Amino acid sequence: MACSGYVQAALVLLAVQLACLGAADADQETGTVIPAESRPCVDCHAFEFMQRALQDLKKTAFNLDARTETLVLRAERRALCDCMPINSLR
Repeated sequence: MACSGYVQAALVLLAVQLACLGAADADQETGTVIPAESRPCVDCHAFEFMQRALQDLKKTAFNLDARTETLVLRAERRALCDCMPINSLR
């Protein structure tokens, strides 16, 4: 008799575990899944990243060009100031 009690308890535990696993699977299935057709691919993400990086490089290059031009103009002005009196530059 005691043996059948253990078997019944084991069957009840097995049923509870199966019910829990089934509920967990149902929760996973009801979640929102984005279809593969509408998800951007890895190549698209890489392309967008490269576009942003290129734009950042263009901005940096423009800023460096502007700074270089400013520094060159300062150097030219200093060279002129060394050769000419200050009030003749205005």
